[in-house]
Amino acid sequence: MTQEKPKPPTTTDAGIPVESDEHSLTVGPNGPILLQDNYLIEQMAQFNRERIPERQPHAKGNGAFGRFVVTNDVSAYTKASVFQPGTETEMMIRFSTVAGERGSPDTWRDPRGFAVKFYTSDGNYDMVGNNTPVFFVRDPMKFQHFIRSQKRRADTNSRDKDMQWDFWTLSPESAHQVTWLMGDRGIPRTWRHMNGYSSHTYMWINARGEKFWVKYHFKTDQGIDFLTQQEADHLAGADGDYHQRDLFQAIESGNHPSWTLYVQIMPFAEAETYRFNPFDLTKVWPHGDYPLTEVGRMTLDRNPTDHHTEIEQAAFEPNNLVPGIGPSPDKMLLARLFSYADAHRARLGANYKQIPVNSAEVPVHSYSKDGNMRIEKVSDPVYAPNSYGGPEADTDRFGEPAGWYTSGQIVHEAYTPRRDDDDFGQAGTLVREVMDDAARERLVNNVAGHLLDGVTEPILQRAFEYWRNIDEDIGKRIERAVRNHNG
Repeated sequence: MTQEKPKPPTTTDAGIPVESDEHSLTVGPNGPILLQDNYLIEQMAQFNRERIPERQPHAKGNGAFGRFVVTNDVSAYTKASVFQPGTETEMMIRFSTVAGERGSPDTWRDPRGFAVKFYTSDGNYDMVGNNTPVFFVRDPMKFQHFIRSQKRRADTNSRDKDMQWDFWTLSPESAHQVTWLMGDRGIPRTWRHMNGYSSHTYMWINARGEKFWVKYHFKTDQGIDFLTQQEADHLAGADGDYHQRDLFQAIESGNHPSWTLYVQIMPFAEAETYRFNPFDLTKVWPHGDYPLTEVGRMTLDRNPTDHHTEIEQAAFEPNNLVPGIGPSPDKMLLARLFSYADAHRARLGANYKQIPVNSAEVPVHSYSKDGNMRIEKVSDPVYAPNSYGGPEADTDRFGEPAGWYTSGQIVHEAYTPRRDDDDFGQAGTLVREVMDDAARERLVNNVAGHLLDGVTEPILQRAFEYWRNIDEDIGKRIERAVRNHNG
C-alpha cells in the first residue's frame, strides 16, 4: 500500500496557519459565531467575490498552451521576429463561442473564436480571429447592435431568432457570414477539427521597409469535420462542455492537435485598384488571385492547470502588434484596436497585463504606474522625456512608421462599392461552387429549421428574398421547406 504524502497545512491567504477547515469559532458548542474568526470571514468574503464579469461576447470558452515553429522563410515580407526562419515561440490559444454566456452549451450554432497569443522576443503579439474567414458587419458602428441582436431580449430574457433575422435581413452585408454560419462549419465537431482565420487584413513590413497586405489562415492538421444540427442539439443537452472536454482530454492523452499557418499576401499597391475592397471584413480574397503561402505550425501540448488564472483572465487584443506587423484600413480592425483593450480594463482592471498569462516574456520598460492591483514595482523617473536614465523609444526598431497613406475628408461615409463588390456574390459562390449537393441540402434544412423557430411573417419574407439574392434556387427551396412545414 502506497504511503500517503504528508499534507501541507492549511493557511489563510496571508500564509498564517488555520486551526480548523471544518468548524467556525463559536462561544460554546451552540453559541454565536464570533466576528474574530478571521479565516471564516476571509472564506465567505472571498467566495462572494470569486466571480468576475464574463466576456461580452465570447464568454464561453477554453484553451491551451503550446508552441509555434516557423517552417518556411517569409522574411522577404515581414521582419517580425516571431515569423523568422526556424523561430520557435511559446503561445496560447482560446477557443470560444460568440453569443452564449459562460454556462451555455459548446454546440450551439455560432461562430467560434480563435484567439492566439504569441510570447515573442519583441513582446506579446495577439491575433484575434474566428473559425470563419469573414464577419457579419464591416463597420464598427453596427457591431454592438449585431451582438445585442444575437443575445437576449429585454422583456423575456430569451434568445430570439426573429431578432436575429431582423438584424441580418436589414444588414445585407451579413450574407456571406450567415451562409458560413448556416452551413456545415456553423457547428464544428470539435475545436481540433476547425480552421482559424484572422478575417481582418493586416500589414507586414520587411527589413527594407517594404509593405504588404496579408490574411492569416490556420488550417487544422486534423481535417475539417462538423456536427449535424441533430447531433449538436443532442450534445447541448447531454454534455454542454463537449468541446472543451474534448480538447482537454486529447492533450492529456498526448494527442496534441496542430494547425499549419498560411498567409495570403497582396502587394501593397494592388489594394488601391483591386476589384473589390480588400479591407472589407465581409469578403475573402480568392485563392486564385492570392494563393496560400506556408508560414509555420502551431501545436498545443499543455492544458491549463487553473482555468480562471490561465484562461478566464487571458486578455487578447489586436493592438498588441510587434515590429514588422501593423494594422490595415479595415474599419472593424481599427475600432477593435481600442475596444478589446478597453474591455479588458473594464473586466480585469487597469493592470491586467501583469496577470501572468498576459505578461510578456521579455523585460517591460513602461511609464504606466499605480492603479488597482498593480504588482510590478515602479521606479523613478515616471515621466518622459527625462534626464535620469528612464526608458527611451527606439525609433530605429520600427524604421518607417507602420502606417498607410490616406487622403480625403473625415466623414461619416457609407461603404463605396468597387467593380466586383456586392453583398451576396461571394455567398452565392460558396453555395454553388464550394458546397456539394448534400451540403446544400443540409444548408436548406438548417436555415429552414432556424426560420421555423419563432420568425414572424414580415421577416420571413425578407429572409426568403435574402436567400434568393444569395442563390435563386436555394432561396426557393428554403421558402418551400418553410411553407410546406407550416401547411
